[in-house]
Amino acid sequence: MATAVICEYNPFHNGHKYLLETAKKQTGESVIAIMSGSFAQRGEVCVTDKFFRAKTALENGADLVVELPAVYAVSNAQRFAACGVHIAKSFSCVNHLAFGCESDNINNLCKAAHSTENESVLNVLREEMKGGNYYPRALEIAVRSILGDDIADVLTFPNNILAVEYIRNLAGSSVMPLPIKRTGVSHDSELSSGNYASASQIRKMLRDNVPADLYLPEIPKKITYPENLERIVLYKLRSMSADDYKKLPDVNEGLENRIMDAVRRYNSVKEILDSVKTKRYTHSRIRRIIVCALLGITEQLQNTPVEYARILGFNSEGSSLLKTCRLEVVTSVSDALKKGGNIAKLLEKDILSTDIAALAYKYPKIPKSDFNFGIIKIV
Repeated sequence: MATAVICEYNPFHNGHKYLLETAKKQTGESVIAIMSGSFAQRGEVCVTDKFFRAKTALENGADLVVELPAVYAVSNAQRFAACGVHIAKSFSCVNHLAFGCESDNINNLCKAAHSTENESVLNVLREEMKGGNYYPRALEIAVRSILGDDIADVLTFPNNILAVEYIRNLAGSSVMPLPIKRTGVSHDSELSSGNYASASQIRKMLRDNVPADLYLPEIPKKITYPENLERIVLYKLRSMSADDYKKLPDVNEGLENRIMDAVRRYNSVKEILDSVKTKRYTHSRIRRIIVCALLGITEQLQNTPVEYARILGFNSEGSSLLKTCRLEVVTSVSDALKKGGNIAKLLEKDILSTDIAALAYKYPKIPKSDFNFGIIKIV
């Protein structure tokens, strides 16, 4: 039996280790980590490669690490959660889905998750969206006005928003949600507490060459710098037409024209982000759109069914869980590509994202590590 965790481990830190240890203590089950590969949901290259992060996870509590396809790793919260839960449910051994959040009140989390089934909430949500609010904020306002502060307060924290999406996607399945309250510091905090610091603060420390040993079980030897991708991002954006932009996920209501105008006027990604941003179009949404442009990920591709589980690594416990997966288990990228179809379509973006991420290091890595790096096996 197993507990699934949908994660990024960008990088794997003591807070992640605490979550895995707590999940195992509460359930007595093995852990399957469904982890983003080379780019994160915030629309940024991961701080170090997926193979190192998978190895660190396996050495600190995970038993099996499966890659969350890049196409969905850089999607909005709804699609990110839906893909992760789909992979989790494909393992018949999975009883629980554990996730870190700011609130472990399962009743309030479930009420927030099912709030969109309330027609009154939906009516307020539509009005807020018409008024220019972005979806998470509009939903919070709608829930607060109809269901009250206790439920709405759940939606004010980033990890809770993902938790709500996980619960919504678990509906009708036998997999039980297992919320585990964050310890140490809040999401994106610039402060530390004991041996805990936020992933964003740790990334900053690593990139500024500030010692972060206190907060990580293992320090990555090589890290990425997002600015190293700046020119290829600008090249890609400048080479695209309005029709190209329209095909990207979450580009609607003429947003393609707003982006194109910014691309023509500015020489940096930051300036483009700041110019396009509005109350409705957040920095995170625009960063994801830009990464999708870089990787050639379209709205159509993000609607492609996930039919495989690509294995990054396992230990002896994790290896026994593989036979319970109802999806195509991918242990060889080369063999899987030969099958064609949806598996090849999504895998090709996993490979491309890893090759592009390889350019973000101080000294670019050679390409094709998806073919050259074997499955990590921890004895």
